[in-house]
Amino acid sequence: MCCCPVAVDMEFAKNMYELHKKVSPSEVIVGWYATGYDITEHSVLIHEYYSREAPNPIHMTVDTALQSNKMNIRAYVSSQMGVPGKTVGVMFTPLTIKYIYYDTERIGVDLLQRTRASPSRTNGLTTDLAQVASAAGRVQEMLSTMLSYIEDVLSGKVMADNSVGRYLMDLVNKVPKITAEDFESMLNSNINDLLMVTYLANLTQAQIALNEKLVVL
Repeated sequence: MCCCPVAVDMEFAKNMYELHKKVSPSEVIVGWYATGYDITEHSVLIHEYYSREAPNPIHMTVDTALQSNKMNIRAYVSSQMGVPGKTVGVMFTPLTIKYIYYDTERIGVDLLQRTRASPSRTNGLTTDLAQVASAAGRVQEMLSTMLSYIEDVLSGKVMADNSVGRYLMDLVNKVPKITAEDFESMLNSNINDLLMVTYLANLTQAQIALNEKLVVL
C-alpha cells in the first residue's frame, strides 16, 4: 500500500497545527506557502485542504531559484470556475504584495542584502558599533536628500509640494528641543553603555569557550 506525498504532507501539517495551537491558541491559519515560481497541479490539492481550515486562504509562492534574478514573492486567492453540475476548476487570482518588517528585523534584511556583493555569497554579522555607524550614515544621507530638496524649492528649481512640506513640518515639530551640549552628553552616555554591554558579552563568550575547553580536558 502506498500513499501520495501530498497526503503525507497534509497529515503532517495537521499534526503540527494541533501542536502549535497548544502553544499559541490565539493564532489561526490564513494560508500556506510553497517554494517555486508558478502554480502547479499540487497547489490545487493542497489549497483544497487549507480551504477547510481557513476561509478563503492565501497561497504564497517564493521563488528560491531566482528565475528572474530575484526572489519573487507572490500571493494568490482561489475561486471556483466552470459550469455548475459539470467540470469545476480553480482559478488563482494574484494579490498585491507589500513588504513590511519590524525595525529589529532590519539587521537581518541588511545582512542578506550585503551577501549579494560577496564573492562567496556569505557574510557575517557586524559589530554593534558598526551598526550604529551604518544607521548614522543612513540618517545623514536622508538629511542630505531633504536639505537638497529644500534648497531646490527655495531656488525655484523644483515646484513645492504641499504634502512634502507638511511631512517636513511634522518632522521638525517632533525633534526635541535640546542644546548641543546636552545632546552630546546624552550620546556619549549611550555609547558608553553600548561599549559596556559589548564588553560584557565578549567576556561571557570567552568564559563559556574556556569552560568548554576545560570540560573536554
